[in-house]
Amino acid sequence: MDIGTLRGIGTVLVFVAFVCLVFWAYSNKRKSTFDEAASLPFADEEPKPEMQDEHSSRSTNP
Repeated sequence: MDIGTLRGIGTVLVFVAFVCLVFWAYSNKRKSTFDEAASLPFADEEPKPEMQDEHSSRSTNP
């Protein structure tokens, strides 16, 4: 076995691992988990109370 054969086997193994990873990521079993993870950045946001306009709360008398 020379270095070219070893590199070829390594390339095939990495390609097979990549294809398996793609099938795992796009499988229907994982869709709900990924949808939940996609909404995590918005999970801790609370609706902000509307700020009152400063001019409307001040008296117009000098």
